[in-house]
Amino acid sequence: MAQVNYTARVERGERYWLVHILEIDQWTQARNLQEVEPMARDLIGIMQEVPTDSFDLRVQVNLPEPVREKWERSKRLLGQIDELKAAAAAAAAAAAQTLAEAGLSQREIGLALGVSHQRAGQLVNRKAS
Repeated sequence: MAQVNYTARVERGERYWLVHILEIDQWTQARNLQEVEPMARDLIGIMQEVPTDSFDLRVQVNLPEPVREKWERSKRLLGQIDELKAAAAAAAAAAAQTLAEAGLSQREIGLALGVSHQRAGQLVNRKAS
C-alpha cells in the first residue's frame, strides 16, 4: 500500500503558528515551530482515523514577503561566494603553475606567492576544473 503524503502549510498568526493541512482542508495551531509537526500529525491522525506515523508529512513555512526576499538574496550571495572562491583557487593555481613552468622550485614559488612550500606544491599540482 502506497504511503499517503500530506502538506502542512504554516504561517505566523498574531500569537500562534497557523497550520493548514491542504489535503484535508483542516486547520490547527502551534505555539512554536517545534510543535507544528506533532500538531499536524495529530490532526491528520484524528481526521483520517490513521496512526500518526502512517503517512509522510511535508511542512512548508510561508515566510512574510520581506523576509523571504531577504532570505533568497542571502542564498544568492552565498552562491556567489562559492563561485568566487572557486575562481580564486583556480587563479592561485594558475599563478603557481606559471611559476613552475618558468622553472621555479616549489620553495621559491611559496616564497614568491607568500605561501608555504607545501601549499605551493598543492597549487602546482591542482587539476584545472
